[in-house]
Amino acid sequence: MPTLNRAQTNAMKELLRIAPVIDELGRVFDEAGHEIFLVGGSVRDALLGSLGADLDFTTSALPDETEALLKRFTPTTWAIGKEYGTIGAIRRSEGVEWQIEVTTFRADVYRDDSRKPEVAFGDSIDGDLVRRDFTVNAMAINVATKAFVDPYGGLDDLADGILRTPSTPEISFSDDPLRMLRAARFASRLGFTVAPEVVAAMADMADRIDIVSVERIQAELTGLLLTDEPREGLDLLVRTGLAERFLPELPALKLEIDEHAHHKDVYEHSLTVLDQAIALEKARGHEPDIVNRLAALLHDIGKPATRRFEGSKVTFHHHDVVGAKLITKRLKALSYPTHVVKSVAKLTDLHLRFHGYSDGAWSDAAVRRYVRDAGGELERLHILTRADCTTRNRQRATRLRRAYEELEWRIDELASQEELAALRPHLDGTQIMEVLGIKPGREVGEAYAFLLEHRTEHGPVPEDEAVLLLRDWWAARNA
Repeated sequence: MPTLNRAQTNAMKELLRIAPVIDELGRVFDEAGHEIFLVGGSVRDALLGSLGADLDFTTSALPDETEALLKRFTPTTWAIGKEYGTIGAIRRSEGVEWQIEVTTFRADVYRDDSRKPEVAFGDSIDGDLVRRDFTVNAMAINVATKAFVDPYGGLDDLADGILRTPSTPEISFSDDPLRMLRAARFASRLGFTVAPEVVAAMADMADRIDIVSVERIQAELTGLLLTDEPREGLDLLVRTGLAERFLPELPALKLEIDEHAHHKDVYEHSLTVLDQAIALEKARGHEPDIVNRLAALLHDIGKPATRRFEGSKVTFHHHDVVGAKLITKRLKALSYPTHVVKSVAKLTDLHLRFHGYSDGAWSDAAVRRYVRDAGGELERLHILTRADCTTRNRQRATRLRRAYEELEWRIDELASQEELAALRPHLDGTQIMEVLGIKPGREVGEAYAFLLEHRTEHGPVPEDEAVLLLRDWWAARNA
């Protein structure tokens, strides 16, 4: 966290950097008799020295006036958010494309029976700021005068690394319950501590999140998972009971440990797998990936339903299959895109596959089958399987790591010899029908499956040999 002096120095540098844009914008609104302020996350990020090209403003002008004024400032504007008081614009200056949003002073609230906020416009900057989620997001800078506006102590909280609400947490979370999830996201993104009274209100008001649309909840969950260190935010959601309202499978991983400690803490294991998957994502040169992260967090959600005590052992037979079904149901309920749902479910279904081979040699057929079944999720499966090793036994951890390195090496070796990434049978459907003299139907699918399995087990063969194999199979099938 920056000291107050460092924050002020950061802000000065950032304001000088964006001056060519905001100075003119300030003049346009000031000459029309309106106030306009750089606000919220833009001020916070300026104080942290990390302001990007997206700038948020708030103004005394109503939306129609804002739109007209912005058109004097730049030819590129849009009014998609106009009903909520927001007008957007793009301004290109000195090689930078500035994304600008200007919103009329707001005073929105949720009603008890509504899943959407009721839009209301305010009449002062202080009234707008008190309606914001946290004090570190409730600071503003008057664009015309450069006066710093901080009525709720956001600068001190930024320096102390604390998340507090401008009004009481109860009022803030009643106005917009989604702010409880934002507390978790900002705790992870900024590395801040959530004030005790805020945590207490989150626990007391957890059921209030039920009135928020599932799409907004999913967006916050995704934002949290895509931070560099989501563990603290996720644990906050579990501790306060919020996760129970929209992702009950996560707190359900807190299985009661039996007196003999026959299995590891599945909840803590899952958070550790997520940590390790993020580290691998970075190490392997990938951008933050919501599929990777959902799979890492939820790959074991089938364990509570499959836990059995067998003598002195605890088993979770088929938790991969059960987990894939649970994930499909939950992620659909959270309105995740179909491709995300399918990918996460597939990774969960496959996450134990490696362990069936880790103690033995990988045959060419086993490698081909592993690649074939993973399909387009192979790289993600590499990350999940490696991340899933959380044992504290160094010898076992080293053995598993080396075994997986051997597998990846074998995949690369075979891929250089065969078209492993696009594993297909020796003949396609058209060729199968020509060889057997049949029309499209179930028999073509059976023949295709036979040839694909042969290709997986034995590798590629010349086309004439494939034709003989197919005819022999067809004869035996119809004998």
